[in-house]
Amino acid sequence: MKRNLIIGTRKSALALWQAEYIKKALECHDPNLSITLEHIVTKGDKILDVPLARIGGKGLFTKELEARLLDGTIDLAVHSLKDVPTDLPDGLCLAAVTARSYVHDALVSNRYDSLDALPARARIGTSSLRRKAQLLAHRPDLTVLDLRGNVDTRLKKLDDGEYDAIILAEAGLRRLGLSQRITQLLPTDTMIPAVGQGALAIETRADDEALKSALSFLCSDDTTAATIAERSFLAAINGSCQVPVGVYGRVNDGQLTLSCIIAAPDGSRVFRHQATGPASGSIAIGQKAARTLLDQGGRQILTDLGITPAE
Repeated sequence: MKRNLIIGTRKSALALWQAEYIKKALECHDPNLSITLEHIVTKGDKILDVPLARIGGKGLFTKELEARLLDGTIDLAVHSLKDVPTDLPDGLCLAAVTARSYVHDALVSNRYDSLDALPARARIGTSSLRRKAQLLAHRPDLTVLDLRGNVDTRLKKLDDGEYDAIILAEAGLRRLGLSQRITQLLPTDTMIPAVGQGALAIETRADDEALKSALSFLCSDDTTAATIAERSFLAAINGSCQVPVGVYGRVNDGQLTLSCIIAAPDGSRVFRHQATGPASGSIAIGQKAARTLLDQGGRQILTDLGITPAE
C-alpha cells in the first residue's frame, strides 16, 4: 500500500473534524503513514439558500469527492454516512463504516426545555423533511421553518431570535464540542433518525485492496449490519436523505431491530413499522420492512412527492 495518502473532505468544521478523526486513527494504527487532507467543495455546500428537498437529486454532498476518487487525485473520502446515496458509482465502495454512539436528533432552544414545552405556533427550524414530518405528527400546532447552513450558522440564527428552537444532529454537536447547547435528545420513538445517522463512512476505489484491508480496523460489525439494513430499506423505496423517511437499526447479541417510518411532510399521515431478525440477514430485513411500509400507505406518500419506489 502507498505510504502517502490523501483524504478528501468537505470544508465545513464538522466535515474537517470527521476527516481529522479518521486521519489520526490511521496514523495511530500505522505511524509510518503520511496523510494530508484535500478540501473539496460540493454542490450542497454551494447552495445555502434553498432547502435540500427542493434542490433534489442524490449525492449533494458526495459527488465531487467521488469524482476525485475516480480520477485518482485522492485516495479515500470521509463522509457522514447519512449523506451517502445507496447507489455508489461504479469503481467505488464503502471500505469502512465506523461505530456510532450518537444517533439522536437534538432540540436546541434558549427559552424552552423540551419539545413538549414549546408553545403553540412556536417557530422551529429545520430543512429536513424527515424531521418536519415527525415534528408535525407529534406537535401539529408548531410552525416549522426552513433552516440551512453549517452548525455555527444555524446556532447563530437561533441566538439572533429567528427561531424558538432548532433541530440538529446530536453527533454533530458533540463532535464540535457543543454538547452544552443540547436542550433535549429527542427519543427515537418521537424522532426516528436518518439512515446512517451518527456513523462515518470511508469511501475508496473498489480495486484498492491494500487500502481496504488497511481500513478494516475502523469497521464496526454491529453498526455495519444496522446501517446495511437501513440503506437496504432506503434503496427499496428509491429514497435519499431528503425524503420524509426515518430508519434506525441497532444490534444486540446478534439480533437486529429496525424501526422505520414514512410520513407525509405535513405529518398528517404516518406509517410505522418495526422488524427484527438475525443481523446476518440485514439486507433482507431492510427490504421486507420497506415493502411492509409501502403497502401500508407509504407508497402513496412517496408517489405524491414524485418518487417511484424500487420495490
